[in-house]
Amino acid sequence: RISIWATDLGQEASCLTEDGIRQHLGGGTYDGKLIPNKVAIVFGTEAVGCTTEMLNAADLRVNLPLRGFADSLNLSVATALVVHQMFVLDPSLEGAMTEEERRELRQAWYVKLASQRLLSAADKKRRGKLTAYLEGCAEIEKKMKAGEVVYKEEREKWSRMDAKRAELNAIEEKLAADSKKAVKELVDNPPSPITDMRRADEHRICFVGKN
Repeated sequence: RISIWATDLGQEASCLTEDGIRQHLGGGTYDGKLIPNKVAIVFGTEAVGCTTEMLNAADLRVNLPLRGFADSLNLSVATALVVHQMFVLDPSLEGAMTEEERRELRQAWYVKLASQRLLSAADKKRRGKLTAYLEGCAEIEKKMKAGEVVYKEEREKWSRMDAKRAELNAIEEKLAADSKKAVKELVDNPPSPITDMRRADEHRICFVGKN
């Protein structure tokens, strides 16, 4: 079972610290750990946070301990800090995946990265036009179903919807196939992860400037 934790600034939220989690669990742990074996963390919008539905469905509401005068954080910053705090609370989370889970993640992620680079500028432009065309057809279809007036030009455009959708699907299918082929070797034999993010001094001149 996957536990659901939702970020929340309300009074029912537990602080994402060892004391906060233990207090929520009545002094206990999750089978000896502070973090469940499977957990999904839900982040809401910056304006209103998670929806009431999500908060009610969550197993635990959490928030980060803040100091100073800020009462909230930018969503991307909050996400990074929460994930980092999870590793602080339970260092065993690092690399806690089966080889099959790793391979599935590489397959999905590498293909996505490759697909962003394999399309030519012309193909990207064509895909964008086809997407916009189909969105326009969807609006025309709504008008037709609602019994609204639909002009001849709109009906002619709508009549070509299936052909345009087939053209877009052909582009997407070719892109998916090309992307899978391009990353197959990396999926099966991934590069070693970067363990040291520090830069060599000779590479830092443009960052530190000239003194």
